[in-house]
Amino acid sequence: MIIKLAIRNLFHDRARFLVTLVGILFAVVLVAVQLGMYFGARLMITGMIDHAKGDIWIAAYGAESFEQAPLLTGRERFTALSVPGVVAVTPLLVSFSDWRRPDSSTTNVVVIGSDEDEASLEPWNIVEGAATSTSPDGVIVDRTYAKSLGVSGAGEIGEIEGKRVRVEALTNGIRSFTTSPYVFTSLNKAHKLLSIPSDQATFYLVKLAPGAAAAEVKRELASRLPGASVYTKAEFLQRNLDYWLFGTGAGVALLGGALLGLIIGTVIVAQTLYSSTKDHLGEFATLRALGSSSYYIHKVILTQAAVSAFAGYTLGAGLSLAIAAFSGETALPIVFTPGLAAFLFAVTLAMCVVSAVSSILKVTKIDPAMVFAR
Repeated sequence: MIIKLAIRNLFHDRARFLVTLVGILFAVVLVAVQLGMYFGARLMITGMIDHAKGDIWIAAYGAESFEQAPLLTGRERFTALSVPGVVAVTPLLVSFSDWRRPDSSTTNVVVIGSDEDEASLEPWNIVEGAATSTSPDGVIVDRTYAKSLGVSGAGEIGEIEGKRVRVEALTNGIRSFTTSPYVFTSLNKAHKLLSIPSDQATFYLVKLAPGAAAAEVKRELASRLPGASVYTKAEFLQRNLDYWLFGTGAGVALLGGALLGLIIGTVIVAQTLYSSTKDHLGEFATLRALGSSSYYIHKVILTQAAVSAFAGYTLGAGLSLAIAAFSGETALPIVFTPGLAAFLFAVTLAMCVVSAVSSILKVTKIDPAMVFAR
């Protein structure tokens, strides 16, 4: 009976109910897109660190992120190898550079040079070509940026700092938050392309012996390397997230957009439910006169909110999934996970329930005697 009455009230004015659905749909899509972009940005920022094989990162003092770090002198590696609990220290070279396309135009790229024998950071999701470079000028790029690099597939030619390179393989889904494509190559090739001395590196990835305590090894490394910054993997991940998402304000903007969507949706639904309640004050007064409790009437209003939430969420989630799928091949993908879908439903339901409060307050003040004055 409660559900039937709630649905009848909602459909009494179909135009008003449609406005409610549009408001909820707009809120769901806006929140889903903003949060999806936020989670997508997090994945791009942490992707390289997640795939790197190192328990501790050694960086030059003042390193802001994976892409923006000064060069180390080279002595850090030998110092780190002398620390108890350390079994391997692998160099990693990361630097912005210029990529010249066949039409002579240029674009910024991030060159990543890693030791092929140690495999400290290898490209993943290879979709074309071989993961292991065999030619002296071989590099690997992501197909998302193929057009901006002026290549169409493996075997294409480009230039980095005036030196010829050949695309040996393409990956899929390795995107850069800076929008500058990642270019993978061997450590030796990276040194030559960037004209950097072979004994220098941007990072040293420290691998620990089984059972070694990362916190203790980190403290020892920090004491022996006063001119460098030492991070555990988790700390370096967080440092990158803090810098790119909150240091630049990008994360605040995305989360602010999601909050704006919730506010707009709540206001629209609240106005619609309140108007619907006012239009049916006579019916609610009749229920009160017949002995219905305030709790019963409140349940009717809350059911109206729940029905609106379910209908609006279904439409919004479907549209959000379509948008996320469309963004899958773009440089800034929207991540729409089952966890996010469940969170959105809970938020949508809460938004509609909160919106119903004004209607409940209005009904609470109904005088049952008004039904006899009609």
